[in-house]
Amino acid sequence: MLHRRVILKFSGEILRSGDGSDAIDHSTVERLCNTLKELHGSGLEIGLVLGGGNIFRGLPASVASKCDRTRGDYMGMLATVINCLAVQDGLERLSVPTRVYSALPMPSVCDTFFVRDALRDIGEGKVLLLAGGTGSAFFSTDSAAALRANELKADIVVKATKVNGVYDKDPKKFADAKKFDTISFADVLKNRLNVMDSTAFSLCMDNNIPVLILDVVGDINNVKRALLGEKIGTLVSNF
Repeated sequence: MLHRRVILKFSGEILRSGDGSDAIDHSTVERLCNTLKELHGSGLEIGLVLGGGNIFRGLPASVASKCDRTRGDYMGMLATVINCLAVQDGLERLSVPTRVYSALPMPSVCDTFFVRDALRDIGEGKVLLLAGGTGSAFFSTDSAAALRANELKADIVVKATKVNGVYDKDPKKFADAKKFDTISFADVLKNRLNVMDSTAFSLCMDNNIPVLILDVVGDINNVKRALLGEKIGTLVSNF
């Protein structure tokens, strides 16, 4: 294993059924949990940040419905709690020890995030399910992943998404788009390569935590293979 402690960032969309009919598809959750169990069994210390877009996507939904932006963002944060509880249930069925922490205090549902408690739990081998974003509006779950990576002293952030890396331009629009195997934070920010929000990239750049961008829609096991050393996706770092 190349890294000991990792923050995984999954979009909520990964939990949807293939036809989009169910916001949380139990067979998809099961596949994700089996992958997490394998990673945990290899000795990896895991924190998982889940988005809430399968249930409610803060900014686009608030724009489309004229919902207040702040209220829309908090609705999105609540969706991440639902997703984390679903994954916790799946992991505990596989006898993987877990703890759900939320940046939003919800004591009857899960634990409130405190760095000291989370550091203790991840060090003891619990998979941390990190809900509620940063607890503040106007920050994405990408930013939450970067923040938690810094607080929990992670070795790397893995953003699992529906694109297989960072390109110099949109590969869906340009057939000659070039994929990078490695790229610097500075180049990503300078060229506005929007695979992760700039706040998250800046936070990782300033604290020298690399970010790996890879596809899990095509194959959820890409996360496992990448963390075991296979060259998958794009590694963003300070070199």
